[in-house]
Amino acid sequence: SQLTATKAGRHTVREKGTYPVLRELHGWEREPHVLAACENLIQVLIGEEPGPGMENLLEVTVPEEVERELRRRDREEEERWQREREVAGGGSTPSPQEPSG
Repeated sequence: SQLTATKAGRHTVREKGTYPVLRELHGWEREPHVLAACENLIQVLIGEEPGPGMENLLEVTVPEEVERELRRRDREEEERWQREREVAGGGSTPSPQEPSG
């Protein structure tokens, strides 16, 4: 996402044909964090260019209530992915901190 923070970076990523690669990756990737990053980048690439004053997205101030809502949605998405993984795997999978055997 750092590459797409600036208008010039977004232009470069689009020019390099990144979208078809991400679209393919999205079709087979199963790791929730990678999928989320892929989906976010795809939205940046296919979306309209932000308006004046938003050329560098790292400098944009996000209202506190919007930030809270985005964090809430991130938690819900993470919980949904975890439930899907548990169903697909027939139970819970050990976290990276837990010994696997």
